[in-house]
Amino acid sequence: MEEIVGFSRAVRVGSFIAIGGTAPVDADGKTVGVGDVFAQTTQCFEIIKAALEQAGSGLQDIVRTRVILTDIATWKEAIEARKKYCVDSRPVDTIMAVTSFVNPEWLVEIEVDAVVAE
Repeated sequence: MEEIVGFSRAVRVGSFIAIGGTAPVDADGKTVGVGDVFAQTTQCFEIIKAALEQAGSGLQDIVRTRVILTDIATWKEAIEARKKYCVDSRPVDTIMAVTSFVNPEWLVEIEVDAVVAE
């Protein structure tokens, strides 16, 4: 989607890295874990992990996460998946709900900010 729509998965400015809304898709753009917010959140964080590594960073540098859900009642499942990736960095977090995403199969999108230690 990055090249099709014209956006960057991650942008690094100095030690700051912003990662935009990350959807639960595979390399072919197909939704992973249809109907399963835990699986979708896990996929989002796998994409985020790879983006951080490409930017010269890693999960340990995450300082903020935003978990965006279509059903706020699924927040516990999403956070259980998030914990696997953020237990060491313990970032601040926002959890919110929206009406829908571009693809109705998506139950979650994740945004992350990271700061690379000097």
